[in-house]
Order: sequence, then structure tokens, then C-alpha cells
Amino acid sequence: MELQPLLHDLLAAVHAPTQAWSAQDGQIRDGAQGVLHGDVRVVSSAVLTVDGQEPESIGGAPDGLGRVRVTALTRGVDGPGADPTARLDRVRTVRPGTVTEDLTLSCSTAVPVTGTVQLRLRPDGSPMDRVKAGLGPVDAPEVTVDGSVARWRSDQDIDTRLTAPGATLRTDGDDLVLSWGLSAATGRPAAVSWTLEITDANPVVHAPARSEPEWSVPTVVAADRRIPELLDQSLTDLASLRLSASFAPEDVFLAAGAPWFFTLFGRDSIWAARMLLPLGTEVAAGTLRTLAVLQGTEDDPATAEQPGKILHEVRRATLHIPGEGTVLPPVYYGTVDATALWVCLLHDAWRWGMPTAEVEAMLPHLERALEWLAAAGDERGFLAYRDESGTGLANQGWKDSGDSVQWRSGELAEGPIALAEVQGYAHEAAIGGAALLDAFGRDGGDRWRDWAAELATRFRDRFWVSDDRGTYPGIALDAHGRTVDTVTSNMGHLLGTGILCAEEEALVAARLVDPAMNSGYGLRTMAEGSAGFWPLRYHGGAVWPHDTAIVIQGLARAGFPAEAATLAEGVLAAAVDFGHRLPELFSGDARGTVPAAVPYPAACRPQAWSAASSVAVLTSVLGLRPDAPGGVLGVTGSASLGAVEVRGLRFAGAPVDVTVDAAGRTTARGPVRLGGR
Repeated sequence: MELQPLLHDLLAAVHAPTQAWSAQDGQIRDGAQGVLHGDVRVVSSAVLTVDGQEPESIGGAPDGLGRVRVTALTRGVDGPGADPTARLDRVRTVRPGTVTEDLTLSCSTAVPVTGTVQLRLRPDGSPMDRVKAGLGPVDAPEVTVDGSVARWRSDQDIDTRLTAPGATLRTDGDDLVLSWGLSAATGRPAAVSWTLEITDANPVVHAPARSEPEWSVPTVVAADRRIPELLDQSLTDLASLRLSASFAPEDVFLAAGAPWFFTLFGRDSIWAARMLLPLGTEVAAGTLRTLAVLQGTEDDPATAEQPGKILHEVRRATLHIPGEGTVLPPVYYGTVDATALWVCLLHDAWRWGMPTAEVEAMLPHLERALEWLAAAGDERGFLAYRDESGTGLANQGWKDSGDSVQWRSGELAEGPIALAEVQGYAHEAAIGGAALLDAFGRDGGDRWRDWAAELATRFRDRFWVSDDRGTYPGIALDAHGRTVDTVTSNMGHLLGTGILCAEEEALVAARLVDPAMNSGYGLRTMAEGSAGFWPLRYHGGAVWPHDTAIVIQGLARAGFPAEAATLAEGVLAAAVDFGHRLPELFSGDARGTVPAAVPYPAACRPQAWSAASSVAVLTSVLGLRPDAPGGVLGVTGSASLGAVEVRGLRFAGAPVDVTVDAAGRTTARGPVRLGGR
């Protein structure tokens, strides 16, 4: 039986669009492991031996941007004695289109250590969907060997060139075998290396033209050391996910995540860019422009394209998901929320200081996106979705798994589905869009404010339900107009969108920090006690850091800093358990019932919106909001986690420094105004 391979204990070296995944000992052995470029795996295994024995790993870890380091013992060629006196260090460095592995044999022995270092490598050309499904490699491509150079080409027109100076190369069946004879002496290590150079003839995405990230890197000094440590790792991870699209080569966005989602995803890239706004508006601007290029222009049920709609994902070829009957075209628009979120990102980027000319260039796309919001409403007046193709995604919100929208009793809701949070996004988009239209002297502002007000009234009438703990917004309306009553994190996304009144926000805030929802490591996607709850269910009990971060921001924005701090502390606790590299998601086990946060074994990492969550948490800790009047940055009550000083944030192109002392008192320098909600 084919099973999706697990990722939780693998070592990843990532620098988009290239990545290398191995076991903790550095060996690559199929499964999810291998060297991948874009959506194609070019190497499925690479196993190293010294005199016929695999080295014994004693440590493997990430070592900066796109690099991992493994230290192993070579006891088969070591001298006598209990102490290990011979070792092999294996440093794998990934850069866009290049993977280099440096091998260093060293010793502290009375006589030199000699041995044959051999690497048995299997070339591959498997598409990503096949790897993700656990189907095993395709037939190995033909390999040509010329001296210390080997070449092969995948069916997707990706060329790979391997060089191994000083090595003997030969083929052995489907494998390529590299051999070096090494001799190391005390104080005189022996070093060799091999390199892959990967060329994609028709890339959909590629490395940006410039290597430096677009954001500022702030200096953070905090009583809680978890805050700067999480931020440092997160910014390194985000730097590894920078990409440009072939149809917008001058702009930069963030790939959704490694290894499966190494491309442009509308919703994911938007949320990541939105969370990064306190560090600069450049990634937001690049994301907005890239998505605007392929904004929908026609109705096409096969791709879910509609006029004004923002896409869901772009890939080099049709994506087949085995066992589900899901077949997604290379450019796919099956998302109900990316269009509203695109508008929200444009509005927020404008408030954070995106240059006026760049904002103005996006206004025609804004108007088309707003028109899509109005046209996409169902007969009830809510944004809803149904897969018209029969082969697309059954659920098209951020919780897009097939069982994510269910009743508290466990039955699946029948579509078309109108998700609660999507109505909040639409409300916020209409209000923000109106503000942009007014500011740039364009018509329509009053129309969209009225539209938002009517949506809020309809939402209040239809989405609220109750249980023995009180009232709350259900996750969705089903095909029959019934409110799906599961208690989920979706309600937290409504905070700060304006669709709730102050009293309603207080009810939601209290529900979110209840132990049924708050695991102590972050917010569960579904409340414990629901029939469908399981801590390792993808959207039915697991914790997603970005989901928690969105809610943390909403709580802070709505005036609930204590609740925001509670969830923020949980995210920081989980981050420690994951080496400060927050995964896509992890188990919703309650803190205190397990010794550490439990991994979700197939979670991607690094993941853009998980890494960007660190900035969202920091913003909330500082109490920042970009909507104070007069073109200044507002600083309100912070979600205090102790004293913290941050230097080098960006607002309207100017530096901003903010300090919160142990008593929660705030001081700031730059275009900042203190106080006020």
C-alpha cells in the first residue's frame, strides 16, 4: 500500500527552487528524501560508505541558509581505543539550481587513516505528486559519464550535471557510483566534494534576480529569549523560500512551503506577505503584482477561473492526487478566499507605506477583485464555493481537506459551503477597498461600505449558534442554509475584520482561549469534544501556527491583549520543541499531557506562513497597528510577554524602534503615535 512519506524526522536543506532532504544521518534513501528542483526530483537516493560501511552519525542539524551539517564516526577505519579518533563531516549546501556536498575525513591517530569513500547515487525524474503519494521513483533516466562528470535529463526537461573532482565514476544498473581513495593524518584532513548543477528549460518559478531578502532584519532584545530565537530562524527560513514567477520575473513572492508546495499559492503567499509588513512592503508589493498578472478574466469551470478572481496555485504541469480523484490544472483558481485576502493585503501594504505609485497601479485589479466579491455571492448573499469540475478541491477555504467542514456530531457538511471566516475577509476587503478608492479619488467607496454593512447584518442573522457554554459563530452554512455548529478556529479569523461588534468579539475571544480550543501550544483547528476531533487530524484538531498567529493578531487588534499573550506564549513554547523552525502544523495534544509538542509527521517545513507567524507574534507583543490617523504607526496595549526592545522595523520606508518594559509601558522612535485602540 502506498502511503504519503513522513517528514518530521528528516533533515532539509532548502533554497528555492532547489531542496535536498535526507535522514538525520545525511543519507538519502527514497521516500520523501532526495534532491528536488521545482516540482521534480532529480536524485532519489545517495548513500555514502567508507570502506563499505556506513558512517555512524553522532549529530545532524541545519547550519544556516540552505545548509545542513552531519558529523559521523568512521570506526571501521579508526585506530584502537575507546575514544572515536576518526570522523567524517558531511556539509550539504543548497543554492538555487545547485547542491554541493563537502566531505572531510579527519583523525587524531598515531598512523594515517585510509579508506575508500563511496557514494552510491540514483538519478531520478519523478514528479512531485508521485513522490508525495509515496509511489516510488519512476524509471531512472539514462546517465552519461565522461571522466568525473555525469549527466541525465528528466522527462520534464530538467537537466542535471554532476561533477566530482578526483572521483572515479561508473554506472551500476540504475545507480551512479562515485569513489575516492582518501588518506588523512593527524592535523591533515582529507577533503573531497561533489556538486549537482540543475537546469530547468521551462521553469514556472525560479530564483529571484537578487539574492538578498527584501525585508529588514530587526534587532530584538527580549527578556523572553524565545522571541529573538524564533525570529532569527524564521527569517532564515523565509529567505530560503523566495521565488519569482516566469510570468512576473521582476517580482518576488514566498513559496508556500517545502517540500510539497514549492510554488506560488495565492492564499499562502498573501498571508505570509501580510505578516511580514512590519519589516517592509516589498514582498507584499511583489506578491500583489505577481498574482495580479494572472487575475481571472473569464469563466472556466475546469480551472475555476472567474473574472476578477485571484488564483489558488501555479505548477509546471497538471497535479494528480492519487486515491482522491483530484486533478488540478497547472493554473488553478479553486479558492474562495484569496481574492478578498488580496484586497486586504493591498490595503494593509498601503497603510504600512507601500509607495503611492505602486498602490495606484493595482487599483484596476482592486476594482475587478471587489466586483468578484459581489458576483460570487450565492442566493443567500454569502461567498460560497462548490467544485464545478468534479476533479477540483472539494473544500476551497484554507482548511481545504475533504473532512474539514463537519457538524459537531461528525457528519460532513453538504455544499455549496459558505465559510464564516471568508465572510469576515470579504467584509474587511470591502471596507479597505472603499478606503483605497476614496484616497485615490475613484468612485465606489460608499457602495462597498454599504455592501459590507449589509453583509455584517446577514452574518449576524445566520451564522451564530449556541451550546451549553453560550453563543458563537459556526464554521459555515451548508447547502440548506443551516449553520454548521462545530467550534473551530475559523471564528478567530473574524476578529478585527469589522464584521463583529465589540460584544461579539468578546464572546469569540473567551471561546478561543478556553482549554477545548487552546492546547497550550497554540490554537486547535477544532475544539476538543467535537465528534471529529483528533489531535493529529489535519484540520480537525491539529495546531497550525499561522492560524494561531492570525487569531493572535485579531485578538490584539480587537483589544484583547491578555488573550493574545496567552496564545503567543503557547506558540513560543512549541517553537522551542521544534528547534525554532515552526512546521506547517503539529499535534493538538494538550500541553502538560505530553513532554513536548508532538509533530504532525507529514508537515512541511520550512513553511512560509508558519515562519512569518513569528513576525505576527512580535507585532502583537509590541501592540503595533498601521491604522492610526495621520500616516503614523499606532502602538496600543501590548500582548506583553515581558520586556522587549525592537530596533529596525519599517513603516513608510522609515525605521521604527519600539520598547516595551516589564510593566508594559511603551516607548517608541520614528513615525509612531502611542495610545488609542
